[in-house]
Amino acid sequence: MKFRPLHDRVLVSRVEADTKTAGGIIIPDSAQEKPSEGKVVAVGNGLKDDNGKATPLDVKKGDSILFGKWSGTEVTVEGKDLIIMKESDILGIID
Repeated sequence: MKFRPLHDRVLVSRVEADTKTAGGIIIPDSAQEKPSEGKVVAVGNGLKDDNGKATPLDVKKGDSILFGKWSGTEVTVEGKDLIIMKESDILGIID
């Protein structure tokens, strides 16, 4: 199944969090927070202005991003856990 987000929405996969602290202590799954860093999997065409022209998004497929803790909606596509969010939920692009 192919999935393409609509308008100004972005499909993101989370980057896996570290399971050890700097001191070598292993953090159990129940104590780990979900990371707020991800990689863009797909983007929509952008919002349309009053003239019907689509405004392109600032992010593109493959970008590494930071997003808010409670951003987006979690979905499963082709067996992968992903997040659909609006571009405005993205805090920044990691270079």
